[in-house]
Amino acid sequence: MAYERKVIDISEVEKQLEICRSLRGRICEEGRQPLAMVDTYGCQQNEADSEKLRGYLAEMGCGFTQDEFEADIIVINTCAVREHAEMRVLGNVGALNHSKKNKPRQIIAVCGCMVQQQHMADKVKMSYPVVDLCFGPHELWRFPEHLKRYLDKHKRVFETSQQDGCVIEGMPLKRDGKVKAWLSIMYGCNNFCTYCVVPYVRGRERSRQPEDIIREARQLVEEGYKDITLLGQNVNSYGKDLGLDVDFADLIRMINDIPGDFLIRFMTSHPKDATEKLFKTMAECEKCAHQLHLPVQAGNNTILKRMNRSYTREKYLELVKLARSYMPDLVITTDIIVGFPDESDEQFEDTISLCEEVRYDGMFTFIYSKRVGTPAASMPDPYTRAQKQLHFDKLMDVSNRISGEKHKEYEGKTLRVLVDGTTGKDEYNLSSRTNGGRLVHLKGDESLVGQFVDVEITSSNNWALYGVVKTTP
Repeated sequence: MAYERKVIDISEVEKQLEICRSLRGRICEEGRQPLAMVDTYGCQQNEADSEKLRGYLAEMGCGFTQDEFEADIIVINTCAVREHAEMRVLGNVGALNHSKKNKPRQIIAVCGCMVQQQHMADKVKMSYPVVDLCFGPHELWRFPEHLKRYLDKHKRVFETSQQDGCVIEGMPLKRDGKVKAWLSIMYGCNNFCTYCVVPYVRGRERSRQPEDIIREARQLVEEGYKDITLLGQNVNSYGKDLGLDVDFADLIRMINDIPGDFLIRFMTSHPKDATEKLFKTMAECEKCAHQLHLPVQAGNNTILKRMNRSYTREKYLELVKLARSYMPDLVITTDIIVGFPDESDEQFEDTISLCEEVRYDGMFTFIYSKRVGTPAASMPDPYTRAQKQLHFDKLMDVSNRISGEKHKEYEGKTLRVLVDGTTGKDEYNLSSRTNGGRLVHLKGDESLVGQFVDVEITSSNNWALYGVVKTTP
């Protein structure tokens, strides 16, 4: 069945903003500014969604806190990718009994991907009476409306109906910090990897119009942001649903043309849609970071086919070789799942050999987590958790060794970095990132935050680089 791309009219968002204004003064009665807490789990897209939640809350007159005992309203934005994240969420939601007992009028909302799964929404409804409001990603834009319903009737509100989602422009945003920014360019996923729940909870792929993205990017640059990350479940599919002659590489060039000194990053990039045009564009656009997160998931073709990844080991290695031919300094990171159903020792060793061949700068590694409703959940799996843990530990050893070796190669070199924050430590009080996204710890004045500086790398370990700011003679 064909997917019909749905766009919410800006007037509907204006109605939500009117509701926000009507809620000022209703969240608490003491004649003071209400405080809100937004707790986020999961991916960068969830972080971007939380910025919209905070935007709405700010429109309601809320200030912000990270103390659940101070908060008048708590919003927990959840993840569904792995069971561990769901268990953490449920444990923390259960613990909110204490804060609500201390503040009986406290409002607790749980939203995001976890509760877009009906069995998890039902679990929250039945087992966590502390939750007043529950909604999935597709209902986030109507958060003020749902909150008003709760306040009007004092009855729990659950909105987690199954749908494919929409494109919504004009929602308010409240970002953390003034250096780095997330910029969503599309939503949803069409790939249906057999282990992944994302297409079921985020809906089909739907791209924002390029002019809306460029307008937001231009505004970010004007506001002083220096590091802009373009977000999508598969950014390489951008534009396929628009019927325009604009693809992801074209979009990068458009953003690169915006005047200013800033970096363009992006994630996540699916190997099946990565093209030579993209790599050539990255190499030619001076503001595009030479950083590529290219999830491989496994190094064995049989496992890749069962995962429905739509590429082979050989094709993946060709892509890596092609990308590096355009950008010899390219920093490549990846995701790998260990212990996919029926993965044998020999098949796992193919993943190890691929990692040795690619020599990733960093790996994000996970033991397979069964997700209700996905095809992989019903696949036979004779291997124990203990056997999978052995594979995971071996992969971590390989990852740490290669990362340490690659970091050692930076020592003695001078790199341009963006100072993006403070660490709270005395010896190395500043954090920064290279063009390729490598973490560099520095010592210097906090006025350097938000600036590009040249740094001499003096030492390293498996996880980070350490350096000193080079001063101009």
